[in-house]
Amino acid sequence: MKDYVIVGDSCCDLERVVREKYGIDYIPMRIIYGETDIPASLDWEHIPSKDFYNMMREGVRFHTALITTDEFIEAFEKYIKEDKDIIYIACSSALSNSYNKSLPARDELLKKYPESKIYCIDSRNACLGQGLILLTASDLRFEGKSIDEVAQYIEAHKQEVNQLATVENLNYLKRAGRVSTTSAVFGGLLQVKPIIISDVDGQNVAVEKVKGRKNSLIRLADLFKENYRENPHQRVIIVHADCQDGAEELRELVEERLPDKSLPVYVVGIGPIIGSTVGPGTLGIYFYGKEVTYKNAK
Repeated sequence: MKDYVIVGDSCCDLERVVREKYGIDYIPMRIIYGETDIPASLDWEHIPSKDFYNMMREGVRFHTALITTDEFIEAFEKYIKEDKDIIYIACSSALSNSYNKSLPARDELLKKYPESKIYCIDSRNACLGQGLILLTASDLRFEGKSIDEVAQYIEAHKQEVNQLATVENLNYLKRAGRVSTTSAVFGGLLQVKPIIISDVDGQNVAVEKVKGRKNSLIRLADLFKENYRENPHQRVIIVHADCQDGAEELRELVEERLPDKSLPVYVVGIGPIIGSTVGPGTLGIYFYGKEVTYKNAK
Protein backbone atom coordinates (compact mmCIF):
# COMPACT_ATOMS: atom_id res chain seq x y z
CA MET A 1 0.00 0.00 0.00
CA LYS A 2 1.34 3.42 -0.97
CA ASP A 3 2.37 5.67 1.89
CA TYR A 4 0.33 8.81 2.52
CA VAL A 5 0.61 12.02 4.53
CA ILE A 6 -2.01 13.52 6.84
CA VAL A 7 -2.04 17.31 6.62
CA GLY A 8 -3.91 20.10 8.39
CA ASP A 9 -3.54 23.87 8.50
CA SER A 10 -2.87 26.56 11.10
CA CYS A 11 -6.38 26.28 12.52
CA CYS A 12 -5.85 22.75 13.89
CA ASP A 13 -3.79 23.95 16.90
CA LEU A 14 -1.86 20.70 17.31
CA GLU A 15 1.40 21.23 19.19
CA ARG A 16 4.72 20.15 17.70
CA VAL A 17 5.21 17.19 20.06
CA VAL A 18 1.77 15.85 19.10
CA ARG A 19 2.28 16.40 15.37
CA GLU A 20 5.61 14.58 15.53
CA LYS A 21 4.22 11.69 17.57
CA TYR A 22 1.27 11.14 15.23
CA GLY A 23 2.99 12.00 11.94
CA ILE A 24 0.82 14.99 11.09
CA ASP A 25 1.99 17.95 9.02
CA TYR A 26 0.32 21.31 8.45
CA ILE A 27 0.34 24.11 5.90
CA PRO A 28 0.61 27.53 7.56
CA MET A 29 -1.79 30.39 7.07
CA ARG A 30 -0.57 33.94 7.85
CA ILE A 31 -1.20 36.63 10.45
CA ILE A 32 -0.83 40.33 9.74
CA TYR A 33 -0.59 43.28 12.10
CA GLY A 34 0.58 46.74 11.13
CA GLU A 35 3.33 46.27 8.55
CA THR A 36 4.19 42.80 9.84
CA ASP A 37 3.18 39.70 7.88
CA ILE A 38 4.30 36.36 9.37
CA PRO A 39 3.39 32.67 9.10
CA ALA A 40 0.71 31.56 11.55
CA SER A 41 3.01 29.07 13.22
CA LEU A 42 1.60 26.60 15.71
CA ASP A 43 5.01 26.63 17.37
CA TRP A 44 5.03 30.42 17.93
CA GLU A 45 8.54 30.93 16.44
CA HIS A 46 7.75 34.43 15.18
CA ILE A 47 5.85 35.81 18.16
CA PRO A 48 5.52 34.19 21.61
CA SER A 49 1.96 33.28 22.55
CA LYS A 50 2.06 35.38 25.72
CA ASP A 51 3.14 38.45 23.72
CA PHE A 52 0.47 37.74 21.10
CA TYR A 53 -2.38 37.69 23.59
CA ASN A 54 -1.02 40.63 25.59
CA MET A 55 -0.89 42.65 22.37
CA MET A 56 -4.55 41.80 21.79
CA ARG A 57 -5.37 42.98 25.31
CA GLU A 58 -3.59 46.23 24.49
CA GLY A 59 -5.71 46.75 21.37
CA VAL A 60 -3.54 45.37 18.57
CA ARG A 61 -5.68 43.86 15.84
CA PHE A 62 -4.44 40.75 14.10
CA HIS A 63 -5.73 39.91 10.64
CA THR A 64 -5.46 36.50 9.04
CA ALA A 65 -4.70 35.33 5.50
CA LEU A 66 -5.69 31.94 4.15
CA ILE A 67 -3.60 29.47 2.17
CA THR A 68 -3.66 30.29 -1.54
CA THR A 69 -4.19 27.75 -4.28
CA ASP A 70 -0.59 28.24 -5.42
CA GLU A 71 0.64 27.50 -1.90
CA PHE A 72 -1.46 24.33 -1.85
CA ILE A 73 0.02 23.27 -5.20
CA GLU A 74 3.54 23.81 -3.88
CA ALA A 75 2.89 21.91 -0.63
CA PHE A 76 0.97 19.03 -2.22
CA GLU A 77 3.47 18.60 -5.05
CA LYS A 78 6.30 18.28 -2.53
CA TYR A 79 4.56 15.25 -1.01
CA ILE A 80 3.79 13.75 -4.41
CA LYS A 81 7.46 14.00 -5.38
CA GLU A 82 8.21 12.04 -2.20
CA ASP A 83 5.94 9.33 -3.66
CA LYS A 84 3.20 9.93 -1.08
CA ASP A 85 -0.53 10.38 -1.41
CA ILE A 86 -2.26 13.15 0.54
CA ILE A 87 -5.22 13.57 2.84
CA TYR A 88 -5.78 17.23 3.74
CA ILE A 89 -8.25 17.84 6.55
CA ALA A 90 -9.18 21.51 6.40
CA CYS A 91 -10.59 24.06 8.79
CA SER A 92 -14.36 24.40 8.45
CA SER A 93 -15.32 26.01 5.15
CA ALA A 94 -17.85 28.09 7.11
CA LEU A 95 -14.94 29.81 8.89
CA SER A 96 -12.13 29.75 6.32
CA ASN A 97 -11.91 29.60 2.53
CA SER A 98 -8.77 27.45 2.62
CA TYR A 99 -10.74 24.26 1.90
CA ASN A 100 -12.15 25.81 -1.27
CA LYS A 101 -8.68 27.00 -2.29
CA SER A 102 -7.35 23.45 -1.94
CA LEU A 103 -9.79 21.97 -4.47
CA PRO A 104 -8.37 23.54 -7.68
CA ALA A 105 -4.87 22.65 -6.44
CA ARG A 106 -5.97 19.04 -6.05
CA ASP A 107 -7.58 18.98 -9.49
CA GLU A 108 -4.58 20.53 -11.24
CA LEU A 109 -2.13 18.13 -9.61
CA LEU A 110 -4.23 15.05 -10.33
CA LYS A 111 -4.13 15.95 -14.01
CA LYS A 112 -0.35 16.18 -13.81
CA TYR A 113 0.04 13.11 -11.57
CA PRO A 114 -2.95 10.85 -12.38
CA GLU A 115 -1.48 7.95 -10.39
CA SER A 116 -1.64 9.97 -7.15
CA LYS A 117 -4.47 10.32 -4.65
CA ILE A 118 -5.35 13.61 -2.99
CA TYR A 119 -8.29 13.87 -0.60
CA CYS A 120 -9.41 17.31 0.59
CA ILE A 121 -11.90 17.07 3.46
CA ASP A 122 -13.92 19.89 5.01
CA SER A 123 -13.67 19.03 8.71
CA ARG A 124 -16.68 21.23 9.63
CA ASN A 125 -14.53 22.06 12.66
CA ALA A 126 -11.66 24.26 13.76
CA CYS A 127 -9.14 24.40 16.59
CA LEU A 128 -8.86 21.05 18.39
CA GLY A 129 -12.06 19.84 16.75
CA GLN A 130 -10.13 19.81 13.50
CA GLY A 131 -7.12 18.56 15.44
CA LEU A 132 -9.12 15.67 16.90
CA ILE A 133 -10.12 14.58 13.40
CA LEU A 134 -6.49 14.71 12.27
CA LEU A 135 -5.51 12.54 15.25
CA THR A 136 -8.24 10.06 14.35
CA ALA A 137 -6.91 9.86 10.80
CA SER A 138 -3.48 9.10 12.26
CA ASP A 139 -4.96 6.38 14.50
CA LEU A 140 -6.52 4.74 11.45
CA ARG A 141 -3.29 4.93 9.47
CA PHE A 142 -1.47 3.26 12.37
CA GLU A 143 -4.11 0.50 12.27
CA GLY A 144 -3.15 -0.11 8.64
CA LYS A 145 -6.13 1.54 6.96
CA SER A 146 -5.70 2.76 3.40
CA ILE A 147 -6.06 6.42 2.49
CA ASP A 148 -9.44 5.62 0.93
CA GLU A 149 -10.65 3.95 4.13
CA VAL A 150 -9.44 6.86 6.25
CA ALA A 151 -11.16 9.44 4.05
CA GLN A 152 -14.39 7.45 4.11
CA TYR A 153 -14.30 7.09 7.91
CA ILE A 154 -13.59 10.78 8.50
CA GLU A 155 -16.43 11.87 6.22
CA ALA A 156 -18.81 9.49 8.01
CA HIS A 157 -17.87 10.50 11.57
CA LYS A 158 -16.69 14.13 11.51
CA GLN A 159 -20.08 15.44 12.67
CA GLU A 160 -19.63 13.51 15.93
CA VAL A 161 -16.92 15.94 17.04
CA ASN A 162 -18.45 18.33 19.56
CA GLN A 163 -17.33 21.84 20.46
CA LEU A 164 -18.37 23.64 23.64
CA ALA A 165 -16.75 27.03 24.22
CA THR A 166 -17.10 30.40 25.86
CA VAL A 167 -15.24 33.70 25.58
CA GLU A 168 -14.05 36.10 28.24
CA ASN A 169 -14.67 39.25 26.20
CA LEU A 170 -17.22 39.63 23.40
CA ASN A 171 -15.35 42.59 21.91
CA TYR A 172 -12.93 40.29 20.08
CA LEU A 173 -15.80 38.48 18.38
CA LYS A 174 -17.29 41.88 17.56
CA ARG A 175 -14.06 42.96 15.85
CA ALA A 176 -14.09 39.72 13.86
CA GLY A 177 -17.69 40.38 12.80
CA ARG A 178 -19.11 37.47 14.81
CA VAL A 179 -21.42 39.52 17.08
CA SER A 180 -22.96 42.99 16.92
CA THR A 181 -21.59 46.02 18.76
CA THR A 182 -24.76 46.17 20.85
CA SER A 183 -24.41 42.54 21.92
CA ALA A 184 -20.77 43.06 22.86
CA VAL A 185 -21.47 46.19 24.92
CA PHE A 186 -24.44 44.80 26.82
CA GLY A 187 -22.80 41.42 27.20
CA GLY A 188 -19.80 43.10 28.82
CA LEU A 189 -21.91 45.22 31.13
CA LEU A 190 -23.98 42.25 32.29
CA GLN A 191 -21.07 39.79 32.35
CA VAL A 192 -22.97 37.57 29.90
CA LYS A 193 -20.93 34.66 28.57
CA PRO A 194 -22.11 32.89 25.42
CA ILE A 195 -22.01 29.12 25.07
CA ILE A 196 -20.70 28.52 21.56
CA ILE A 197 -20.95 25.32 19.54
CA SER A 198 -19.94 24.36 16.02
CA ASP A 199 -23.15 23.63 14.12
CA VAL A 200 -23.81 21.08 11.37
CA ASP A 201 -22.30 23.43 8.77
CA GLY A 202 -19.20 24.08 10.87
CA GLN A 203 -20.28 27.59 11.82
CA ASN A 204 -19.73 28.89 15.35
CA VAL A 205 -23.11 29.57 16.95
CA ALA A 206 -23.98 30.96 20.39
CA VAL A 207 -26.77 28.69 21.62
CA GLU A 208 -27.03 29.90 25.22
CA LYS A 209 -26.09 32.88 27.38
CA VAL A 210 -24.89 32.42 30.94
CA LYS A 211 -24.20 35.14 33.49
CA GLY A 212 -20.74 35.04 35.00
CA ARG A 213 -17.51 33.22 34.24
CA LYS A 214 -17.88 30.49 36.87
CA ASN A 215 -21.42 29.68 35.75
CA SER A 216 -20.28 29.46 32.14
CA LEU A 217 -17.63 26.87 33.02
CA ILE A 218 -20.12 24.80 34.99
CA ARG A 219 -22.52 24.94 32.06
CA LEU A 220 -19.81 23.82 29.64
CA ALA A 221 -19.03 20.85 31.88
CA ASP A 222 -22.71 19.94 32.23
CA LEU A 223 -23.21 20.07 28.46
CA PHE A 224 -20.11 17.94 28.05
CA LYS A 225 -21.65 15.26 30.27
CA GLU A 226 -24.94 15.46 28.36
CA ASN A 227 -23.34 15.10 24.93
CA TYR A 228 -20.38 12.79 25.62
CA ARG A 229 -20.37 9.40 23.91
CA GLU A 230 -17.89 6.52 23.98
CA ASN A 231 -15.73 6.31 20.87
CA PRO A 232 -12.67 4.21 19.97
CA HIS A 233 -10.85 7.43 19.04
CA GLN A 234 -12.10 9.46 22.00
CA ARG A 235 -9.95 12.28 23.31
CA VAL A 236 -11.16 15.01 25.63
CA ILE A 237 -9.30 18.26 25.03
CA ILE A 238 -9.60 21.54 26.94
CA VAL A 239 -8.40 24.57 24.97
CA HIS A 240 -7.54 28.02 26.24
CA ALA A 241 -6.34 31.37 24.97
CA ASP A 242 -3.74 32.43 27.54
CA CYS A 243 -5.84 31.45 30.56
CA GLN A 244 -4.19 28.37 32.00
CA ASP A 245 -5.88 28.76 35.40
CA GLY A 246 -9.32 28.81 33.83
CA ALA A 247 -8.41 25.76 31.75
CA GLU A 248 -7.37 23.84 34.86
CA GLU A 249 -10.60 24.81 36.59
CA LEU A 250 -12.59 23.61 33.60
CA ARG A 251 -10.57 20.39 33.47
CA GLU A 252 -11.53 19.61 37.07
CA LEU A 253 -15.20 20.17 36.30
CA VAL A 254 -14.98 17.93 33.23
CA GLU A 255 -13.07 15.19 35.05
CA GLU A 256 -15.80 15.09 37.70
CA ARG A 257 -18.35 14.37 34.97
CA LEU A 258 -16.26 12.11 32.74
CA PRO A 259 -17.75 8.59 32.61
CA ASP A 260 -14.40 6.91 31.92
CA LYS A 261 -12.14 8.03 34.76
CA SER A 262 -9.12 6.40 33.09
CA LEU A 263 -9.37 8.72 30.10
CA PRO A 264 -6.97 11.68 30.34
CA VAL A 265 -8.23 15.22 29.83
CA TYR A 266 -5.67 17.25 27.88
CA VAL A 267 -5.13 21.01 28.13
CA VAL A 268 -3.89 22.77 24.97
CA GLY A 269 -3.28 26.40 24.06
CA ILE A 270 -5.21 28.01 21.20
CA GLY A 271 -3.05 29.00 18.25
CA PRO A 272 -2.74 32.35 16.46
CA ILE A 273 -5.46 31.98 13.79
CA ILE A 274 -8.27 30.94 16.12
CA GLY A 275 -6.88 33.14 18.89
CA SER A 276 -6.99 36.26 16.73
CA THR A 277 -10.75 35.81 16.39
CA VAL A 278 -11.83 34.67 19.86
CA GLY A 279 -9.36 36.65 21.95
CA PRO A 280 -7.59 35.97 25.25
CA GLY A 281 -9.60 34.25 27.97
CA THR A 282 -11.45 31.91 25.64
CA LEU A 283 -12.04 28.37 26.92
CA GLY A 284 -13.45 25.32 25.17
CA ILE A 285 -13.87 21.54 25.15
CA TYR A 286 -13.57 19.18 22.17
CA PHE A 287 -14.58 15.53 22.24
CA TYR A 288 -16.54 12.83 20.42
CA GLY A 289 -20.20 12.96 21.35
CA LYS A 290 -23.70 13.09 19.96
CA GLU A 291 -23.84 13.69 16.23
CA VAL A 292 -24.13 17.43 15.62
CA THR A 293 -27.45 18.22 13.93
CA TYR A 294 -28.07 21.79 15.11
CA LYS A 295 -28.20 24.30 12.26
CA ASN A 296 -28.06 28.03 12.75
CA ALA A 297 -31.34 29.58 11.59
CA LYS A 298 -29.63 32.68 10.19
